[in-house]
Amino acid sequence: MRYIIIGAGAIGGTVGGRLAESGHDVVLVARGAHYEAVRESGLRVKTPDGTVTHRLPVVQAPAELGELRADDVLFLAVKTQDCAAALDAWSGRPVAGGGTAGEVLPLVCAQNGVESERIALRRFRRVYGMCVWLPATHVEPGSVSAAGAPYTGILHLGRYPRGTDDTARLISADLEKSRLLSPVVADVMRWKYGKLLANLANSIEAVTGVLSGNEAIALYRRARVEGEAVLAAAGIEAVSEQEQKEARGDRIRFEPFDGAERGAGSSWQSLSRGTGTIEADYLNGEIALLGRLHGVPTPVNDALQGVANAFARERRDAGSMPVTELLGLVARAEERAAAEERAGERSS
Repeated sequence: MRYIIIGAGAIGGTVGGRLAESGHDVVLVARGAHYEAVRESGLRVKTPDGTVTHRLPVVQAPAELGELRADDVLFLAVKTQDCAAALDAWSGRPVAGGGTAGEVLPLVCAQNGVESERIALRRFRRVYGMCVWLPATHVEPGSVSAAGAPYTGILHLGRYPRGTDDTARLISADLEKSRLLSPVVADVMRWKYGKLLANLANSIEAVTGVLSGNEAIALYRRARVEGEAVLAAAGIEAVSEQEQKEARGDRIRFEPFDGAERGAGSSWQSLSRGTGTIEADYLNGEIALLGRLHGVPTPVNDALQGVANAFARERRDAGSMPVTELLGLVARAEERAAAEERAGERSS
């Protein structure tokens, strides 16, 4: 199979590099300065094994590839806020032997959050969810790094909305030959909802820096408590922190480069690159949405979503807000929620 990596950033670049390293056919899709750097100098993938530069085909748009192959796998690794545009660009592309990409090719959704699969299923018949646990960084054009060892990451994979099939098992086998654990599961969204709860920390990290102090960690726990309450009200099952920990076991450990501390996650990286967008609407915003649908207040996640979006919109520096200032914004959001609840009680 040929893997077309749509969004060759931290996750897509690492997966594409690892697949290429193990002999698989890979095409990268990138844009802007990252595209130019990869086209001119190749993609540098830095892992604890060393740095490998991959000279791979790279395009900015599907038209540059022409007709797609019947054995292509589309691996979607753009941020969720960029999903619809990417899927619109690829779904109607013709495939050798007949049909379009949306009609005949498998599409793997490898993003945080739980919305990209729904967006994809409107355009693609064969959608696969992937729960990504792969600590990786992309802040410099043409370069990605991933510090997991001896495996680079763990990527639970299954059909969306549920089930497994031979295609999932073939993709899994290719990934596992490429230093990426990839369990095939029938309940992949249960894994993705568990990851969603963990990713509620992303906005805190993006605006205040890597979570290391007790105040920031406690704030994340409050956001998670809201998330767990919302999922319970919606009747949605998520894997527990313990189950995730047991799945990883000691098969993946973090090996920092040159003694450096672990870098920040995907939302922080978006701010650091000055992209102008951030995935908060599909992380904290997913909890806010479900809370409104099911009558569960979510002031902590409301506040985190709002401040993360403001940072992205205003292109403020990642990690530049003191935790105490963020706590103040959250406290005001909680006060507003409490006042609204009291007003609602009086009116009823």
